[in-house]
Amino acid sequence: MVTLKTARRTQAERSATTQRLLLDATVACLVELGYGGTTTSAVAERAGVSRGAQLHHYGTRQRLMGAAVEHLAARRLEWVREKASRLPDDDSRPRRALDLLAEALSGPLYAATLELYVAARVDRQLHEALVPVEQQLTRELRRLCREYVTADAVLVQLTLDLLLGRGVGSLLSPVRPGRQRQLLDAWAEIVAAGADR
Repeated sequence: MVTLKTARRTQAERSATTQRLLLDATVACLVELGYGGTTTSAVAERAGVSRGAQLHHYGTRQRLMGAAVEHLAARRLEWVREKASRLPDDDSRPRRALDLLAEALSGPLYAATLELYVAARVDRQLHEALVPVEQQLTRELRRLCREYVTADAVLVQLTLDLLLGRGVGSLLSPVRPGRQRQLLDAWAEIVAAGADR
């Protein structure tokens, strides 16, 4: 009879898993409960770890939120880069890239980010953690827009501003998918006309 030994995970691997669970739970709490409701107890419960384990990895709410900022930005960057790598190499690319940017600036991960933005307005430590990672994400979105939608710097900025505003607005009054497509089609025409001048 042959017995298979399963490799035991190292302490570092177990620790990394627990941290990932806590950070994913923090993002989920931000989406569902908002910043005010994202307590360390709620995060530990959502992650399925003990309060002691949560305190061991992130002793204060401030440390947990600081780590969540980087985790959330990394998840958003990974998502954007993965989707951009699958954009078609044909005439539909600019319009599809616009859809990708619109999706990146809406949805649950964006809602969690907005919760952190609002809190960072009055929380200096959170602000200091948030600004550099969001600047990196903005640079990536600007690069994608410049590469796939338009090379015109003004139109790049207007596109991102439009999509940012649309993303915030959609949290309060969701836009029907058909209406969303009409709005993005109209903007794509404006961008194409601007690029042709």
